[in-house]
Order: sequence, then C-alpha cells, then structure tokens
Amino acid sequence: MALLHRVRIRWWILAFMFAFAFMSYVQRSTLSVAAERLMPELHLSKVQITLMMWAFTFAYMLAQLPGGIIGQRAGARATYFGVGIVAFIAIVTTPVAPLVLAGFALFVVLVLAQAVLGISQGPVFPVFAGVIEAWFPASRWSLANGLQTAGMNIGAAITPPLIVLLERAYGWQGAMLSLAAPTLLLSIAWVWYGRNRPREHRGVSAQELAELGELAAEESPPLTAERLLRVAANRDVLLLALSYTCMNYLFYLLQNYSFLYLIDERHLKALESGYLAALPPIGAAIGSAFGGELGDRFMLRYGARRGYRLAPLIALPAAGALLLLAAHADSAYSAVAALTLAYLAVEVTEGPYWAATMRVARADSMAATGVLNTGGNLGGVIGIPIVGYFWDNGQWTSAFATGAVFAVIATALWLLVDPDRSAHGNASH
Repeated sequence: MALLHRVRIRWWILAFMFAFAFMSYVQRSTLSVAAERLMPELHLSKVQITLMMWAFTFAYMLAQLPGGIIGQRAGARATYFGVGIVAFIAIVTTPVAPLVLAGFALFVVLVLAQAVLGISQGPVFPVFAGVIEAWFPASRWSLANGLQTAGMNIGAAITPPLIVLLERAYGWQGAMLSLAAPTLLLSIAWVWYGRNRPREHRGVSAQELAELGELAAEESPPLTAERLLRVAANRDVLLLALSYTCMNYLFYLLQNYSFLYLIDERHLKALESGYLAALPPIGAAIGSAFGGELGDRFMLRYGARRGYRLAPLIALPAAGALLLLAAHADSAYSAVAALTLAYLAVEVTEGPYWAATMRVARADSMAATGVLNTGGNLGGVIGIPIVGYFWDNGQWTSAFATGAVFAVIATALWLLVDPDRSAHGNASH
C-alpha cells in the first residue's frame, strides 16, 4: 500500500490510458488475424475483408475531430466510459451476426460493425492528449504520448498469437467474444477511478499539484466555434496532420498487413506467422516509448522547433529504407527483422508528433490532436485500398515501395513545422 501512495496519481491515470490504447488495438487488429478463418467460413473475398478494414479506418478517421470536441466538452471521464460501451456493442455484433444472417446482408452488418467500432475508438487518442495536458508537466508530454502508443503497439503485438490460439480452442467467434468482457470491465473501472483534472481527484497531493505549476490552476476555456476554427486552420497543426497522414500510410501497412504478408508471400503457417507477426509491433512499442523520451530530451536541449523534429528527420527515412529491405530479404526471418525495425522507426515519431501539436494548441489539445489524428487515419483510408490491391495481386514489393515514398514526404513536411507558434497567438512556454 505504501507504494501506491508514493506513485503519483498521474501515473495511474496514464495506466488507464495505456489500457484503453492496448484494448483498442487488440480490437482493431483482430480482423486481419481472423481473416484467414472468416473468408472460407463466411464466403468472404480478400476484397470484402479489405472493405471491412477500410470501413473501420474511414469511420475512425471521421470520428477524430468530433471525438476531440466531445472530449473537450464532456471531459475524459465520461468520454472514455462511452467509448467502452459502444466498442463492447460493436465487438459482440461481429461474431453474433453470422448466427442470424448470411450472404450480402451479413456482409453489410459486418461492415457496419467495423464502422461502429471505428467511431467508438475515435475519441481515444485525441482525448488522451487533453488528459496529458492536464495531468503532466509539459516537459513529459512526449514521453507520456509515447508510453500510451506503446500500449497500443503491445496490444497489436499480442493479438496475432492470442487470436490464433483462441481460434484453435473456441473458433473465431469465441476468440472475438473473449475480447468483450475486458472492454466492459475497463470502462467501469475508469469511470470509478478517473477524473478530468488533478484537482478533482482526492488522491492528488499538494506536492503533485505543485509539480504541475501553472497547469494545475489552468482552467480550460469553453471550446467555441471561433477557437475550434482557429485550431483547425492553424498552419502548424495542418502541416503536422499532413505529415502524419504520410507517416500513417506506413503504420497501417505494417499493422494490417504484416501477418498477411508472412502467410501469402513468405508461406508461413498461421501459428508461426502469428508469433512472428507479433515482433513488428513489439518493436513499435519499444520505438514509441524510446521516441517519447527522445522527444522530451531533445525539446529541453534544443527547443521545441528543433527538438521535436530531430527524431522524425532520422527515423522516417530509415523506416522507408527498411521497408525496401524487407521486400528484398532472402528469408522470411530476415524480412520479419526488417519489418520490426521499420515499425520501430515509424513509432519513434509518435511522441514528437503529438507533443508538438499539444504545444501549439495547449488548452485546446483535444481538438487539435483530433485534427492531427484525422490526418493520421487519412493515411489508412488512402493506404488500405492501395495495399489491399497489391495484396490481392501478390505485388508486395510495390506495396512496400509506396511506403518508402510516403516516408520521404512525411520527413520533408517536418522541416516546415514550428511548434513554438501558438495557435492562439501567444508564444508557447
């Protein structure tokens, strides 16, 4: 119990955010892993599976800015509880629908279930930015973002072997249903423990409030239409969002298609592919935590303008080169190693992207990161049909080459970003 009292409440709040990110990526990664079973059992084609993935991503993209707005108005406590309940409904729908539907009607319901799941997860990351802005000193924003991103990547890492093993024991429907209860329990635990701001939590000490300085006393102004437009049209927010679009083309390629690549192109069996497909997101989890720490250290040493861009300028070109290396690797294991390092390099940039956007927007971080993550998931909306086409035609080298091109563009756009230009006209501090 003494340990519980010594740990700052903000780290327990971050633990919940880590868990929400973890569960969200278990939920979204399940389809690509279960696709091998779904296609023959439900008579679905690769094109239909791609459309289901795209429906999730498109709905998820559209929900980013509204999710940030809702979070800023309703608060993180109520918003995350709502996220969990809607996600629970969507998760249960997918395995239950085949019991009562078939053919085209079933396909439509499966697409809608993926879209609802995407909508439910829309607020997860934009609202988290507001939680960090309220609970953490500005010098730790990049690390906190990186740690939550590590949670999502660990979720993505665990999903392939977990779903394959659950499928063997309970079938794909049982595997999916097993994800529903943890989602519901997490939501209930959060609404019991979580609070929107440190002063609202009775466990927060005076010392912890003092560590936050002016942030502890900062009142969030109401999100008016004028404030929203100012943030959404801000030059640096838009540049970051556009760069994030290009970066996330690589992210979605690696997240959705690593498992399928190992089965289709490298001809590995499902269980072996499941274990090997866990390695790239494990690399990503290491990269996101490491990149978050680097973002804070570089920001403190070189200032926000140079500090936040330094890691992306190195990591993004490296990720593109590693994708090309994976495509031309002699063995499946060499390809997995290259994919793992590529994913690590991509995720090194997460903390700097989010911390830079928060620095520009400050109290309107939820709305601003809603814009950022709309751009990020536009990368998936663009990328999934492109990579899905290459998957359907067995052209994996071309798929990976497009990722390298997007990595170069994402890098170039960082050179135009200055996080010290505040969205509200005052210098950030």
